[in-house]
Amino acid sequence: MLIIGLTGSIAMGKSEAAKILAKYGLPLFDSDAEVHQLYDSERGAALIAPLVPHAIVEKKVNREIITKAVVADKALLNKLELIVHGEIRQRRQNFIAEARQQGAKAVVVDIPLLFETNAQKEFDKTLVISSLASTQKARALARPQMTQERLSMILDRQLPDDEKRRLADVVIENNGSIAELKHKLIEQMKKWGI
Repeated sequence: MLIIGLTGSIAMGKSEAAKILAKYGLPLFDSDAEVHQLYDSERGAALIAPLVPHAIVEKKVNREIITKAVVADKALLNKLELIVHGEIRQRRQNFIAEARQQGAKAVVVDIPLLFETNAQKEFDKTLVISSLASTQKARALARPQMTQERLSMILDRQLPDDEKRRLADVVIENNGSIAELKHKLIEQMKKWGI
């Protein structure tokens, strides 16, 4: 079974690529969705409470409060990531084991911080979705609640796009339509025998 790590910087089209690959029939592990599920659970609240007790509201992690806490205390993000990434890594391993057991030919793991967390060694292939910096900025700032300050904070946490491109097994350029992105992705899957 081929284990594909899918990544890309904010607003490059990684999430859209993940949707396309899921519709293509590949089991998809969405790391961001798993973090949201974790935050919406008592388990997540129990993990986060020791670091940011005021972010726990009705036995769940309040994302707005935790975001403000991270902006106010840059060191907090590293502490939170240690806890959250460990939990998500375990969920990812369980997902891959289950897909293997079910006979999947390949799985896709959508992981925004793939290279930043040095997780690339866990994958058979790494696939980076990339776009022009101007396209990225326009897409990002069009998102609800996105500000230049927040975008800068996110970009500071991510490896620069050129570094991701260098580390990737394959780079898919995403400067056109969704149909073009779909075509490129399916062609790549065929090259990998999927």
